[in-house]
Amino acid sequence: MALRIAIAIETTSMKTFATAVHWPGWSRSGRTIPAALDALSAYAARYASVAAVAGYPLPAEDLEFEVVESAEGGSGTEFGVPSRVADADRRPTSRSEAERRARLVAAAWACLDGVTASAPESLRKGPRGGGRDTSKIIEHTLMADHAYAREMGLRLPAPSPGDAASVAALREAMDRILRAPVDGSPLAGRKWTVRYAAHRIAWHSLDHAWEIEDRSMPEAEPPP
Repeated sequence: MALRIAIAIETTSMKTFATAVHWPGWSRSGRTIPAALDALSAYAARYASVAAVAGYPLPAEDLEFEVVESAEGGSGTEFGVPSRVADADRRPTSRSEAERRARLVAAAWACLDGVTASAPESLRKGPRGGGRDTSKIIEHTLMADHAYAREMGLRLPAPSPGDAASVAALREAMDRILRAPVDGSPLAGRKWTVRYAAHRIAWHSLDHAWEIEDRSMPEAEPPP
């Protein structure tokens, strides 16, 4: 029997994101809803390896996507970020759900750390010569996490890419919030809920981890 995966959609005329409601970080985009769902399916095996590290096995095949929510996206969606707080993200969470959520986010961080530790500094460029190299991606993801922490109500010094203690301190503070059972209200009187924070943090780490993996490989030779 196929495993049902609940999906939330945010869509604009230019871009659509499909996000697995119960699997923080598993969110992919496409020009249309079918394209976004196809992209989500294409990344199932990669996400399954992250879920396994967290202790929550997920089959990479025999999955059935069910769209349970669809809403209009905004400028963030078009920019390339799953930026809408879904209705599903406003639900309360129990302590066991919070623990699962936090472990999946931690696994996404671990994936990023593992990929960056073994990646070359210079990454394959895009067709127009664009794209950050590894050290710049590391810096970008840390600064993004610092901004995300502020959305969660935390006020901590920005971590330094070369200072493991400062990175750990930031992640531990975020982890404590992710692990707490909540009623679904926005954090710190702002916009993000805990569920959305988990999705956004994990998605950003995995998006760049997978980017580094792909750009570390040589470009395929054209067929003769």
